[in-house]
Amino acid sequence: MRRKIIAACMFAACLGIVSCDDTTNSLGGSLIDNGDKLSIKADTFSVASETMLAGRVVARSATGYLGRMDDPETMTTVTGNLMSQFHVLSNYELPAKDSIMSRDVNNEIIADSCDIRLYYSTYYGDSLSQLKLTAYELAKPVEEGKAYYSDFDPEAKGYIRTAAKGGIAEKRSFTLTDHTEADSIRKKKGYNRNIIIRLNKQYKDKSGVTYNNYGTYLLRKYQQNPGAFRNAYRFLHEICPGFYFKIDGGSGAMAHIQMAQLNIYFKHKQKGKVTEISTNFVSTEEVLQLTNFSNDNTRLQQLASESGHTYLKTPAGMFTKLTLPMSDIMAGHTKDSINSAKIVLYRENNSSASNYLFGIPKNVLMVSADSLQSFFENNRLPDNKTSFLATYNSTMNAYVFNNISGIINLFSHNKSMPAWGKVVIVPVDLQTVTQGSGNNKQVKVTKVSHDMGLSSTKLLGNTANGKNILISVIYGKFNGR
Repeated sequence: MRRKIIAACMFAACLGIVSCDDTTNSLGGSLIDNGDKLSIKADTFSVASETMLAGRVVARSATGYLGRMDDPETMTTVTGNLMSQFHVLSNYELPAKDSIMSRDVNNEIIADSCDIRLYYSTYYGDSLSQLKLTAYELAKPVEEGKAYYSDFDPEAKGYIRTAAKGGIAEKRSFTLTDHTEADSIRKKKGYNRNIIIRLNKQYKDKSGVTYNNYGTYLLRKYQQNPGAFRNAYRFLHEICPGFYFKIDGGSGAMAHIQMAQLNIYFKHKQKGKVTEISTNFVSTEEVLQLTNFSNDNTRLQQLASESGHTYLKTPAGMFTKLTLPMSDIMAGHTKDSINSAKIVLYRENNSSASNYLFGIPKNVLMVSADSLQSFFENNRLPDNKTSFLATYNSTMNAYVFNNISGIINLFSHNKSMPAWGKVVIVPVDLQTVTQGSGNNKQVKVTKVSHDMGLSSTKLLGNTANGKNILISVIYGKFNGR
């Protein structure tokens, strides 16, 4: 134990005092008695890299995406289609039936109108780009309790209630700057940008009953069975399984959908006064919201075969795989401890002059290649032993992994691993919490998921000699009795 403590202290001294240059061979003798002498050595090796296609990835982003964009750097197209469910509260209530003033000729309650609004915070591209979508009603809910991937397609999997069976298939053209809403509304304080889909056409439910619109269907279902509107499972299975919003045409914009909201509008009488009110159901973390992404895989394969650089591209686009030179690192050091191993991945600047360049991935994860899928499927967190985080450093124009000695030691003791010496660099999205206060304030990572936003960058590497990527290793060894 004493030797481990001394080695750690010496390693810290090496980093903080002399930066581990070629004088480190004598450092151990200057601070440790001759009977327990510590030798510290440093060496540098080339690292091979290549681009790999991400394929489908676990989709757990809290943000939905809807739209279609062309990446100016890679000349690829990515489309995002959104599936959303709606949540209900256990105390949900509509006004008393006799206070609802919206009625048909038979004096039955009706909704004056109904719509779904997809609220977005930010977007990529041009807000005036024309896009086309179809809002499909689901025939059954997408169930909780399993991992869904970025290629999950509700239409292909048979979740859509087809128009032939009475299902909603509402088409509309739209721009993210919605000129169908009055300027007076869009300029109001507190206005939240949204994509609106109106559900005011005649609707037939699964029992063959016809209503003047979807909102009327919901109002009357509530009158028949209020309990189904106070239980999320029952609401999804008995009333509204959800909707799928599919991009059918156009390109040039993609919205970050923060929330989907289903609204019903009707007239209400209270204290002798009649006003128009609304009730709504929203998407929350308690129900599923999934984005189905499609990429131009033929083009991605062409990009992956390029030399001189590798790619990081999201969503579900391309990762960078590194082959650590384990045999070289361990040669002559089988009895040494690996105290530190550092890798810097430098970016190649984008030469495109487009106004709509995709962003640079902010955070990346390094994980062993054979643990790539299980890391995300099992909701793991970086442990700084077998998985590591790095944040883009704009000053260096690089991602810096300061110490990946844990994974070097893992590989050195497990040469039979299926992907021995291979790690993958993956763009990720982080959720964090801040703990403590003042000088004791710490930011803790609570969730790591695949970055499902639009990002793209090249990393230097993928050359014949591997000189663009180096790993710097610091070894420690006791020359004791």
